[in-house]
Amino acid sequence: MNPKVQELINDLKSYLEYLKGMGIEVFPLSEIRPEEAIRPEVSGLAEIRKELGDCRRCKLHRLRRSLVFGEGNERATLMLIGEGPGYDEDVQGRPFVGKAGQLLTKILQSINLKREEVYITNIIKCRPPQNRNPEPDEIESCHPFLLKQINAIRPKIICTLGTFAAQTLLKTESKITSLRGRLFDLEGIKVLPTYHPAYLLRNPEKKRNVWEDMKQISQWMMDNGKGSQPAGKNRR
Repeated sequence: MNPKVQELINDLKSYLEYLKGMGIEVFPLSEIRPEEAIRPEVSGLAEIRKELGDCRRCKLHRLRRSLVFGEGNERATLMLIGEGPGYDEDVQGRPFVGKAGQLLTKILQSINLKREEVYITNIIKCRPPQNRNPEPDEIESCHPFLLKQINAIRPKIICTLGTFAAQTLLKTESKITSLRGRLFDLEGIKVLPTYHPAYLLRNPEKKRNVWEDMKQISQWMMDNGKGSQPAGKNRR
């Protein structure tokens, strides 16, 4: 803990002892605990990336070209979490830069948001061979770092993209079809699951569902004063 924070807590305890000695009733000192009185210091994204290093915590490192950490606004209101890097992401070392990424950019633009205004990452940071589904041990290896990213950014709302992102973050085995479009709570952060852009490329008829989900996110941000304007209105 920051020494100045600890000093402040000690001063507060001393003052409460003084009040107690004067016969003034106060809440018990035993209830004041540093970890509850103030949120612990959080590592920044650069520190988290440094800790991740040249990660070899699971078998995916053997075939990867790049470790795809994430990118965007470190103080983003909206965070988007996909499943894992694809071929283009593995080559460029950036999340969502292939065809699915281009579609994601358009989806954000539909609610008047730019990529640089949000933060984008994935459940796993290395590309699975042939873009197969992430395996449990791979998700488990990356999950602590994802949680650290969330804690560093502290977004107000997270949009999970695809089955594995939603299931991992919400700790559920429910299918994406039953999760999408519903708002969940993750320690004070709203979570709205929707379909992955890659799925939309194969099933374009589902784009309307995602459009409705994004409008819901936009409306939530407006209602809570987070800056996005409702879809269909131009920014000034």
